[in-house]
Amino acid sequence: MTQSDPRRSQETAMSPGDDTETATKSAPSLFNKCHKFFDKSGDYAKTKDADLYPYFRPIERNEGTSAIMNGREIIMAGSNNYLGLTADPRVKEAARDAVAKYGTGCTGSRFLNGTLDLHLRLEERLADFMGKDEAVLFSTGYMTNEGVIQALAGRNDIIFSDKDNHACIVQGTRVSMADTQRYRHNDLDQLEKLLKRASEDRPDAGKLIATDGVFSMSGKIARVPELVELANRYDAALMLDDAHAIGVIGPGGRGSASTFGLKDDVDIITGTFSKSFSSLGGFAVGDHDVIEFIRHEASAHIFSASMPPANTATVLKCLDILEEEPERLERLWEISDYMRDGFRNLGFDVWDSETPIIPVVIGDMNTCFQFWRDLLDNGVFVNAVVPPAVPPGQTLMRTSYMATHSNDELDKILDAFHKVGKQHGVIGSNGHAKTNGHHPKGHHLNGSANGHLNGSANGHSAAA
Repeated sequence: MTQSDPRRSQETAMSPGDDTETATKSAPSLFNKCHKFFDKSGDYAKTKDADLYPYFRPIERNEGTSAIMNGREIIMAGSNNYLGLTADPRVKEAARDAVAKYGTGCTGSRFLNGTLDLHLRLEERLADFMGKDEAVLFSTGYMTNEGVIQALAGRNDIIFSDKDNHACIVQGTRVSMADTQRYRHNDLDQLEKLLKRASEDRPDAGKLIATDGVFSMSGKIARVPELVELANRYDAALMLDDAHAIGVIGPGGRGSASTFGLKDDVDIITGTFSKSFSSLGGFAVGDHDVIEFIRHEASAHIFSASMPPANTATVLKCLDILEEEPERLERLWEISDYMRDGFRNLGFDVWDSETPIIPVVIGDMNTCFQFWRDLLDNGVFVNAVVPPAVPPGQTLMRTSYMATHSNDELDKILDAFHKVGKQHGVIGSNGHAKTNGHHPKGHHLNGSANGHLNGSANGHSAAA
């Protein structure tokens, strides 16, 4: 007896005159959307065919502010490596030592066999650093927000979420099954109306206000004092996602709440290790009972493998460096102010950025992709951001900076933007602003009077 081939993916169909005819099984209709994605008339195919596709570009070597892509050295102006520690020898050594002692992974969740003494040490350090009772680790920053919201908010609760919140907060609201009410970005008048109505209509419902502490596309800081006041007035818990704030803003890099001296007034602060801490993972800090409840109720924590030893040791070492070298934060802010002014002096619209995240508005999507490619050809890598991440007609180059960027690298970034901006008509031929009306603040570093950090003669002043 012959055995049938288990690899066969076809069905045999009987037809008149030929009982061996084989018909190929048609693809399930579920996959129609997948095939349509590659249609030649779609954006994906067009940008791929024109070699303008800006995503999933492989990096062959990463040295922090510079990297090798497609065999070429480029300046990295699109990384969230704010403190510039991914290539720090001390951080690399800490990761290697952890692998030597603990191996490469934990092969289990924190709930069962995946808790190391390293994890406990990091949780203690984070709680102390953030000035809170307790901390709990998650395997990614995305899972942190999803897990915290899912654990705390249920069917009988209401979540109030800023419309510009990161996708992980949005996902957390979905899996929680709570009633989610989204308010216009930073529109706290609308938020108050929603809170007031909820208090009147559903006085017994638990309420959670969830917002980014620093918004990842605009670089804008949340209006924390007003959020605290509203949370107190309407008996709501306040949660800040400080993924882009920890290690960036506030005293010692302690985030958006500490920026306003309100760390004790914010109930839950979450963060990630994939940015300032040069690793992977996330955390939440808050009162003892709240964090212990999350530790036992968050599915994303209970049912996911714990942070690998190398990642955990990396964060601990980065915390050491952040506390021992405050000059990194000072340098990061000097750079941020300089680059914001540099872009505005050239005539670019950078919205109302307040942090090392500086968006440069381009316009339509095709120009955005071409602009991105031309910057890359000029040796600068940034992130092209298109709808739905930003409104239609407001595509942008999302630039972000590290404390380790050199003066020369920053000026090369501005030079490349100046050249490509004129080439695509995003700024006028004379380099002046066309429509945005921004005015420079006049910040210069190292005594440079012409707007260049290194004092070169082709400085980016308003008259460049």
